[in-house]
Amino acid sequence: MTWGVIATGGIAHAVTADMLKAGVQVGAVSSRDIAKAQQFAEKFGIPRAYGDYHELLADPEIQIVYVATPHGQHHEVVLAALDADKSVLCEKALALTVAQVEEMVERARSKQLFLMEAMWTRFNPLIRKIADAVENGEIGDVREIRADFGFNHAFDANDRLWAKEAGGGSVLDLGVYPISLAHLLLGVPSEIHAHGSLAPTGVDADAGILLGYEDGAHALLGCSLTADTGAGATIVGTKGRIDLPESFFNPTRAIINGVEHVIEDGGYTHQIRSVDDWVALGYVEHENMTLNDSLEIMRIMETALGQLGVSYADTVR
Repeated sequence: MTWGVIATGGIAHAVTADMLKAGVQVGAVSSRDIAKAQQFAEKFGIPRAYGDYHELLADPEIQIVYVATPHGQHHEVVLAALDADKSVLCEKALALTVAQVEEMVERARSKQLFLMEAMWTRFNPLIRKIADAVENGEIGDVREIRADFGFNHAFDANDRLWAKEAGGGSVLDLGVYPISLAHLLLGVPSEIHAHGSLAPTGVDADAGILLGYEDGAHALLGCSLTADTGAGATIVGTKGRIDLPESFFNPTRAIINGVEHVIEDGGYTHQIRSVDDWVALGYVEHENMTLNDSLEIMRIMETALGQLGVSYADTVR
C-alpha cells in the first residue's frame, strides 16, 4: 500500500519514521506551508510534497492517508479523505464531539472504506498480552484499574494543547489513553464522574475521572497538563494484578502476577504494519480498534468534559 501523510508536526515526524522502519511505502506529504512539506519530504525520502491536503488526496497513487493534524481539523480532513476514496488512519482523539465521530463513522461505512483512530497502544504486544491475560482469567475478575498520564506544559493560549479551536485540553490529548485502557479491559461504564480545572482558554487543564461498572468494578483515571503525574497503570483482579510501571500507553515492560515481560520495540510500527495489512486485505475496520470502540470512548470523554464545563460544540461547524 502507498501512504500519504497529512501535516508535518512532531507526531507526523515520529510516525513517519516508524512507517519507514516498518517497511511501508510513503508516497506523499502535505502541509499548509509547502516549504515545510518539502523539508519533510527531503528528510524522509518522500517523492512528492504538496502545499494543500486536497492536492495529496487527488494523488491517484495514494491509497491510505495518515492524518496528523490537530484534533480540531480531524473531522474536516477525514471526511475529505473518505470522499476522495482513501482509507484513513487518523490520530487520536478522532474528533472533538460525538456528533463529529458519528458522521465520520457513517461516511466510512457508507463508502465501505477503512477508517481507524490511531490508538497505537492497542497494537503494542504487551498490551495485547495483558488483554489476553485478563480475558483468560489470569488475574481473576478485574476490580480496579488505575492509570495516569500527565506532565507540566507551560500555558500558551496559542499552543495547540491549550487552544480550544485546535481541540486542546488534557482529556482529548492525554486522558484518551487511560480511558482507552479501561475501555479495552472493562468495556462501557455505567457511571462517569469527572472533576478538574479549566485553563483561561476554556479547555480542561487536568481531570480526575472515575468510571463505574455495573458489577462494582471501577477505573480511577487521571490526566494533566499542569502536573507531572507520570504514566503508570495498575490492573487489579480478584486473583492477581498487572503493573505497567511507566508509559503504559507504549510499554516495553509489564509485570503480570509478579512475572516480568519485556519487549525491545514498542513504537508505532506494530500499528502501521497491521493497518497496512488489513487495508491490503480489504477490511474496512480493524478488530483491535473498531469504529464502535472510538464512538464509545468519545462518548465517555464528552460526558466527562461536560461535567468539567467544557464543550467543543461552539468550535465545530
